[in-house]
Amino acid sequence: MRTSAVRRTALAASAAALALLATACGGSGDEDKAGDSKGEADSTASASAAPAGKALTAAELEKVALAQADVKSGKVATKVAATDDIAKDQVKTDDAACLPLAHAQAGVAQAEPAATVKRSWTGEPVKPAEGTSPEEALLAGLDVDKMLINLASYEGGGAEEAMKGLTAAAEKCAGGFTATVSGEKAEVVEVATTAAPEGGDEASAITLTVAADENVKAPSKIVVVRKGATLASFSAVNLAAVATGEDFEVPAEVVDAQVGKLA
Repeated sequence: MRTSAVRRTALAASAAALALLATACGGSGDEDKAGDSKGEADSTASASAAPAGKALTAAELEKVALAQADVKSGKVATKVAATDDIAKDQVKTDDAACLPLAHAQAGVAQAEPAATVKRSWTGEPVKPAEGTSPEEALLAGLDVDKMLINLASYEGGGAEEAMKGLTAAAEKCAGGFTATVSGEKAEVVEVATTAAPEGGDEASAITLTVAADENVKAPSKIVVVRKGATLASFSAVNLAAVATGEDFEVPAEVVDAQVGKLA
């Protein structure tokens, strides 16, 4: 990793340099704490026949949304920064079949929810060891997981249909697609499903590989869990991974804390 690339990433960390990655680099707001355990799962998309149940109102979603008391480290913003609060019409793809993936990555709810709320979570950087080179120290400072969280409730079978649309998009768009978020283009070169978390009626975990600066291909992670008529969607990036292209894991403790609050 060249020093110049690390420096550029540091300077552009809040916006990444890519529209898709930028939307997941959570902003400031009312801060709470969150965990950085790593994700585990049972299946790529563990479907269940569990009934959807009643759609929650926006007020009810606020009550079950992630809060500081729910997590152990990191910071939760209960008011998402304006730069991260992407509207649905600000997200476009060259292939309509891939739009559910771009929506999930940008923190936008799938399909047409009855109600939705957002949160963002930012992990804590690890302090570099004494004697670390300036370049490595700079990169260590970027080794921070950031995540957008979207809770959305649906009438009827809307939640199940939204999950089907997302998993279908992951299959159809495995070879990549181009997305435009808030006017900025980004090229996704690969889409892969990975092990999904437990705790919901069904779940899906997806890694988008995005073409980044200096021939780096950076991972961006999506996790979506359905519990009843509610979808909890998590869009995660790691700023060091944007600079190096190295993989990272979605903080499982944060996902588990949010999913555990859903009825």
